[in-house]
Amino acid sequence: MVELEPVTGLMAAAGSRVAFAFVSRWKRLRRPVSSRYLLHVTSLLHFTSSLHFTSLCNVCTRETGEDMEKSLTAKPGFTFATKTLPDPVFTGIGPPQVASSTKKTKVEPEDCKQHKTFTALLDTPWRKVDWSEEHRDALMSSIFAYKPSSNSVSKARVLLLGPVGAGKSSFISSVQSVFSGRVINRAMVGSSSTSFTKKLQSFNIRRYDEKDCDPSALVLCDVMGLEGGVTGLTLHDTLAIIKGHVPEGHKFSPAQPVRTDTAGFVKKPYEVDRVHCVVYVIDASKLDSCSQAMKTTFSHLREHISDLGVHQVAVLTHVDQVCPETDRDVSNVYRSRLVQQAISKAGALLGMSNSYIVPVKNYYSELELDGPTDTLLLCAIHHILQYVQLYFQDNAEPAL
Repeated sequence: MVELEPVTGLMAAAGSRVAFAFVSRWKRLRRPVSSRYLLHVTSLLHFTSSLHFTSLCNVCTRETGEDMEKSLTAKPGFTFATKTLPDPVFTGIGPPQVASSTKKTKVEPEDCKQHKTFTALLDTPWRKVDWSEEHRDALMSSIFAYKPSSNSVSKARVLLLGPVGAGKSSFISSVQSVFSGRVINRAMVGSSSTSFTKKLQSFNIRRYDEKDCDPSALVLCDVMGLEGGVTGLTLHDTLAIIKGHVPEGHKFSPAQPVRTDTAGFVKKPYEVDRVHCVVYVIDASKLDSCSQAMKTTFSHLREHISDLGVHQVAVLTHVDQVCPETDRDVSNVYRSRLVQQAISKAGALLGMSNSYIVPVKNYYSELELDGPTDTLLLCAIHHILQYVQLYFQDNAEPAL
């Protein structure tokens, strides 16, 4: 035979509609219950839904009074509710429902849950970067010490291509800022919907110190922006730049393409006049609004530039605008799911592997340099120089 106290303890732990039925039967019998009946009840408990523990206690308390309260509070881990709770409501389907006057829990919209998921940072970065000051200084020294492996050239020319407003000129100024030790705007930066840069401008990255201004072997070339239509830099003029036919300072116009009779046209360009690597500059915040005309332009550029044997890579700008965590701390960039997704979208747009694409944050409104931002920019330049070097290796003169 089983006494009431163990039975009520079992009901308090499991709690269900069957347990309430068991209490009702006990009320009618007013005597101990057999072990066989208890075994039958406990087996049913496995198939029923749980009931709020305090609601069950109220039912039992009204029948047993202070004896039940003493029985429950005597067990470790149990506390007895002194506030009277409403009776359970039996609907005949599912577990008894308990009316509650407590404040309802606010349910977040589904889109809010998705936003939290998307902006969450990964525990492990999908690319590893050393953000220390020592590594930043080592990258600067390595880039500044770079020399082309070809004996015929002393400078590596890198052409920046991208839509209007993507951040080509800002990228050049930001890289120069890192080597200058302060934020500067050497390349003119525009903010309108049309290209601010109209001419071919070459910027030799220099290292400034208190005594001197030493030029490096890296030259970044800025040109008119791509607009994916009849305006902007044309495919014809782009190929002319890469081949070395376009003179420094030439002003581009879609209505007047570069020809042999163009002023300053280089008929027989040397290796020093040619472009040794092409870098696409893509705005991460505008990937979803890229027009079909621009996609077609990229496709044609990729195909024709590949035929010239020039390697192509890409930098993804404005990553701080697509990821709040990266905006807060640039060193979060390679832990960001949003930046990782943006790089995949850029890869699909350009038709290149994600391994060719690196994210950067340009200096815009800042007045002081930031260590992680510097490191990200230097990593991008180091990445570019690797493909510059591949170009010289591919086009090396055979040994005699």
